[in-house]
Order: sequence, then C-alpha cells, then structure tokens
Amino acid sequence: MWRAAEQDLFTIGCKQPDHEPRVSTHIPEIVALVLAIIDAGHAYVAGEGNKDVYFDVRSFPPYGKLSHRNIDDLLAGARVDPSEKKRDPLDFALWKGCADDADFGFDSPWGKGRPGWHIECSAMAAKYLGHHFDIHCGGMDLIFPHHENEVAQSESVWGPDFARYWLHNGFVNVDNEKMSKSLGNFVTIQDVLVRNDAEALRYFLLGTHYRGPLGFDITKRDDGLISGRVVFPGVDEAERRVDYLYTTLETARRAAGGATSGSPNVPALKAQAKVVAEAREGMLVALDKDLNTPQALAIVADLAKATNEIATLAIKKKDEGARALAGLAADTLVATCDVLGLLASPLETFFARTRAQRLAIRKLDAAAIDAKVRERDAARASKDFARADAIRAELTALGIDVSDAESGSQWRVRI
Repeated sequence: MWRAAEQDLFTIGCKQPDHEPRVSTHIPEIVALVLAIIDAGHAYVAGEGNKDVYFDVRSFPPYGKLSHRNIDDLLAGARVDPSEKKRDPLDFALWKGCADDADFGFDSPWGKGRPGWHIECSAMAAKYLGHHFDIHCGGMDLIFPHHENEVAQSESVWGPDFARYWLHNGFVNVDNEKMSKSLGNFVTIQDVLVRNDAEALRYFLLGTHYRGPLGFDITKRDDGLISGRVVFPGVDEAERRVDYLYTTLETARRAAGGATSGSPNVPALKAQAKVVAEAREGMLVALDKDLNTPQALAIVADLAKATNEIATLAIKKKDEGARALAGLAADTLVATCDVLGLLASPLETFFARTRAQRLAIRKLDAAAIDAKVRERDAARASKDFARADAIRAELTALGIDVSDAESGSQWRVRI
C-alpha cells in the first residue's frame, strides 16, 4: 500500500525523500531515548510487572506551549484506562509492555513490548535531523496531543527548540464536508488522475495555502460528451491554467526563434520586461513568507501574461529585440515554475499525454479528428467557407479547438 502512495506522490511531482525510516528498524534508538528521559527525571516505570514507561507531564513545566493549552484545563477532560497505572491522567506512554509469549513485540530493558505513539517520532527525527531542526510538518489535528508530546519528550532531554517552525496543514473538504473514510466521501489521487493531468492536480493543490482547508467539489457531467463522469471543477480550472502555461511557453519559444542577437531592451515592452526581471525573485519571496503558494502562482500568472504579450509583439513586428526578450521570458517562465514543480515536462510530452487522456475520456479517435481537420483545410483552400465553418462547429461541439497557422490547421482537445 505504501508503495502505491509513493507512486502517486511521484506522479504529481513530489521528490523522493532522503530517508523513509520505519519504527521496527529503530527500536535501539527508541529504547535509548526512553532511558535518557527516565535518567533526566521525566519518566517512570509502572504497570503490571513494571513493563510500562510513562512520561511525567507535570515534570515538564512548558507542557502545552505548542498547542497553547493550560495543563489544568487538560486535566479536566483527561481519562485513565483501568488497565493503566499512571501517576497522573495526563501522563502518556513511552513504552507499553506485553506478555512474553505475545506474537508481536520487541525486547527492551522492561521486557517485551512496543513503543508509544509519540516516542518513535522523536527518536527517528533525532537520528536523521538532529536534536534540533528547522521544520516539522503535519496535519492540524496532530498538534495535540501528538506534536505536543513530541516536544515534551524531546526537549526534556535535549532542551529547546525541538523544531523551530511548525507547518500544520488544514483539512481536505469534499463538497464542504471534511473528507473521511467513515463518511465515504474520500477522494484519492488516482480518482482525480482518471480525468485530469497530474500537473493540473499539483497546480490545484498549490492554489490553497497549506494552513487553509482544501476544498474538492465533485459534480457529475452529462453534456453528451462525458455522460455521468465525475468531474472536479477546481482541478479542471487548474488544468486550463497549466495548459495556458505550456501554450505560452510554446508561443514564446516560437517567437524567439532561437534569437542569439539583439538587445532585450524594447521600449514598447518596458512594463513586461520588468515583470520578467522580477518574477523569479518575487516568487521566492512569496514562498519565504510562510510558503505562500497562492501568491507564488499569482506571480507566475503575471509572468505568463507578460510573456504572451512579448511573444505576440515579437511575432507581429519581427523585432530582434522583442525576439531576444521572448527568449529571456521563456527561460524565466521555466526557471520560475521549476521551483513549484510546474512546466516539468517537455512541451511535446505534455501536449501528447493530455491529448490522449482527453480523447479517451470523450471516446474520440485522433485519426478521425485529423481527417476532419484536413477536410476543413481543403474546404478553405477551395474557398468553401460555409463548409469549413460547419466542420469547425462540428469539432467545437466535440470539444476540439482548431487554430489556423501558416503551416496548416492545428487542433487541441479542451479539458
């Protein structure tokens, strides 16, 4: 199952992590940390046969600082399982013992058992990131008790700060309800990729700040093209924007025409040149401000608009300076999007895969579309414009956009 999740993340442009530690292979580190917490006076051995180890919450005065909770308020809602031998209801398990003949368990100074939920994270983080590191991520529902307990058990031995910055992401909502397996309203990456390109899903996810709720709206479309298909309107819109980025890049490179001479200083394009010059740094500044990806995407959109305007003038005027600026704008667009994991494919690859997916969804045949487009070209050549317009309307109804160029008509499939 975890391999499938790993593949899904790779598909939408996530990098392979440097380390993927497992609890079962880090028991020595976990046991060593539990022993250190006991030696520091912040944990005790209890339970039947002294097989359990609990963290002594009241021995750590800063407890509650991450979640901004008062220890006395927490006590009011605390419960103790009858099988537990805690000194205080707030104390939490670092190690839980089990029977010596149990099917599952690890050897420890306290007998056979298993780590508590929280201790494993502190031990593995310390091994790979050190006792103090910069960024700790997780869902907002983990702030308490999981992350609060991580802070307590780590800082009780190593001192503050366990993590300097905490990035807690918001929930995923489906049709305005929290996504959950129990409600049956969950959406998987594969569900989305049936219809949408992986890069479109990435763009969609970047469009919401990580701390905010991420909303998936689901509809069923029946317009004669995709009968009964599940549609994610937000991801569809994101795919249109990704299309725009790729077509902008294609246009800019065509406009540049491999220009190697000419100054990109074009008075008529002064405002656009300024956008190009400032875009990448502006995007990085946005990311430095609490990973503001929506702002970063807004800068990318401004850059794409400016790049289109530069390319249009370069093609129309055939000005060497505009051509040089179009080349610079194209390179800047790629470099700016690269940080966000966008424009990650060669142009031909992106257009080919999205065309194939969209044709398959509509149950259309590329060869049949090509034949229609050639028929339209022939009608235009013979000045039968009524027939050419009729064919274009027929293709438009199928979701096919046709554009005319000097080299002949081109067609693309709408999302």
